[in-house]
Amino acid sequence: MIYYIADPHFGHENIISFCDRPFSDVDEMDKMLIANWRAVVQPKDDIYVLGDLIFKSKDPAAYLKQLTGRIHLIKGNHDTFLKNKELHRYFVSIDDMLTVADDGRRVFLCHYPVAEWPGYYRDAYHLFGHIHNARNKAAEIMATLPRCYNVGADCIGFTPRTLTQIIELFGETGAAEI
Repeated sequence: MIYYIADPHFGHENIISFCDRPFSDVDEMDKMLIANWRAVVQPKDDIYVLGDLIFKSKDPAAYLKQLTGRIHLIKGNHDTFLKNKELHRYFVSIDDMLTVADDGRRVFLCHYPVAEWPGYYRDAYHLFGHIHNARNKAAEIMATLPRCYNVGADCIGFTPRTLTQIIELFGETGAAEI
């Protein structure tokens, strides 16, 4: 199976208030995110994290050791933990953006929302994060585009999802939250 999620922000206390996350503190948030991840992602599954995996943590490895699956990271603006090259061993790949095949479907992955992506006119999908559950101009624009989905943790129930699940959650347009 292939799963997707963006913006978990493990270790980031302030993200709770910034995004109105339903957690009392960072420990509760991190435990829930890890439990949800481990409940669906099996060791041989591929999981694409579309940026901002860990932020403000003194021990990123403590999180990475608990995460299951073959982790592919699409870098986000808060993935500063990657400066420690020792941590790269936890990832199958680390990219700025990437196009993958998922059950015969072409999927463009980027941390940032892109208004027109490779394969846009050929039925390719675009998964992104970065804007969380914001109700801003970027979110409004992205919500009008076909096959375009905000897979921020805040928008997909804090659980990695398959492409089919994402399409079922949002319908054919996307970029809304559940």
